[in-house]
Amino acid sequence: MAREVSSSEEGRRRSGDQMRRMELEGDDDDAWRRWAVLVATVWIQALTGTNFDFSAYSSALKSSLGISQEALNYLATASDLGKAFGWSSGLALLYIPLHAVLLVAAVLGLAAYALQYGCLVSVNLAAIPYPLVFLVCLIAGLSICWFNTVCFVLCIRSFSANNRPLALSLSISFNGLSAAFYTLFANALSPLSPSVYLLLNAILPLAISILALPAILLCHKQDSHLHSMPNHDRRVFLGLYILAFVTGTYLVVFGSFTATRSAARVILTGAMVLLALPLIIPACSSCSHGPDPASPLNHDDPHKPLLTSNNHQTVADAVMEKTMDHQLQGSCCGTILHKGRLAVLGDEHSAKRLIGCVDFWLYYIAYFCGATVGLVYSNNLGQIAQSLHQQSRLTMLLAVYSSFSFFGRLLSALPDVLDRTVSLARTGWLAAALVPMPMAFFLMWKQQDGSALVVGTALVGLSSGFIFAAAVSVTSELFGPNSVGVNHNILITNIPLGSFLYGQIAAMVYDSNGQRMSVMDNRTGTIDTMIVCMGAKCYSTTFFVWGCITLLGLALSIVLFKRTKPAYATSASRSSCKHQVSS
Repeated sequence: MAREVSSSEEGRRRSGDQMRRMELEGDDDDAWRRWAVLVATVWIQALTGTNFDFSAYSSALKSSLGISQEALNYLATASDLGKAFGWSSGLALLYIPLHAVLLVAAVLGLAAYALQYGCLVSVNLAAIPYPLVFLVCLIAGLSICWFNTVCFVLCIRSFSANNRPLALSLSISFNGLSAAFYTLFANALSPLSPSVYLLLNAILPLAISILALPAILLCHKQDSHLHSMPNHDRRVFLGLYILAFVTGTYLVVFGSFTATRSAARVILTGAMVLLALPLIIPACSSCSHGPDPASPLNHDDPHKPLLTSNNHQTVADAVMEKTMDHQLQGSCCGTILHKGRLAVLGDEHSAKRLIGCVDFWLYYIAYFCGATVGLVYSNNLGQIAQSLHQQSRLTMLLAVYSSFSFFGRLLSALPDVLDRTVSLARTGWLAAALVPMPMAFFLMWKQQDGSALVVGTALVGLSSGFIFAAAVSVTSELFGPNSVGVNHNILITNIPLGSFLYGQIAAMVYDSNGQRMSVMDNRTGTIDTMIVCMGAKCYSTTFFVWGCITLLGLALSIVLFKRTKPAYATSASRSSCKHQVSS
């Protein structure tokens, strides 16, 4: 009898061991798949930020079309206006698979930039109507938005709520390096030809989409539960972020090196190797043998908000906040900080409810007066460098902006990395990220020389990069994770508005201080008349106005932080209580 019981227990043990082995093999497959998908999004983001190199060819496009600075600003606005139609990518996902959306985005970009390339190199296409060029620029901007949507959806489908902010941050970060990568390609192919940027804008996104397609086909529609191994995943993310930091540093040091074409090709090869290195992560994860012994396998709900637990200090903060609330009630300051503020995080907001939310408009205007100004600055960087006699350093300035924008995006992961040591709401990080922006513009207003331009460009890139990357997580936390697709597209409607308004300010100041000059087109032999401005006066007033606007954005972001801080503290204390109960 004892022998029969023993053999029965041994059979159950063998069966349990076999089931565990099968589960671990399945987890290995899932791990390999999600890391491969993340690497694919990194590649796509790195080579599809084609709007960031606009300043590299804007002067040549302006000369070829024979248009004013104001008309050139409209073309930059058209590219940003494409983001206002970003909802179309979400609509397309309802009817066609994800990989098809990716290929449609690549084809749209190919057609749009190929036509702009023709405007610079072909005599026949140089005479195409200006409204058609405007429409083409709008389609180019729309294609970028479709690429971004594909990457967001891939990260959301592939990672649990705990790891999703880290995956999104890493993927979005590489979008900030696009201008640096395109500068390397241009230096390696034809460093003196602005038209090569448009050719690259047309070809590279299509090429990288085809290259990333096999990994994207591995991504299944979101299961009811996503697997995560906390300690193992954190180590993998740490390795990926270290590789990302090395890549950004490499591009800062060598990104603008243009001594010889052969040297540029060597540097480009090094950059491509660094971009390919994250492939070792899926390979290593496929060789893993299950979760850490000290860390149980998590089955995370994919609809869980992007919220993380904090340390016990937040509980004390919540109590202190309530005490201060009673003291401020009835005062003017209390009305501003408390009336209509969010009570909890992660509460789903429909579009109608969102429009009626005070905190949304504070967030909207803070973004409008912050990151959007930085984007307009990058669009005008070509004319700014030309007016300050820094045209020869334009490729270096583009590399600086791109690289520091990348570091800013990378730093947007700090709220998730330091969540157990720094009890600061994500809206507080957003306010802190805006501090360098007004400093940069006031510096360039007071001291318009080469060194101030480099420092200012780096600060603007750092600040705007952080906000661009953090915005998706902030929108999800404040207004609900399930509505983030619609709500975030409503938020970024401020970009075309800001692009038009701030670009118009810059164009008016530029044209009012410029002189009409006759310029001969080397291709057609015709003489065009255009306004050219040289000297500090061309952008001095613009820098001052932009500095004041970003100062307003900083003030509003601080108000948003103060209003949302109690909701973050309440959420953190609830998470802490749940953690204590579960343990």
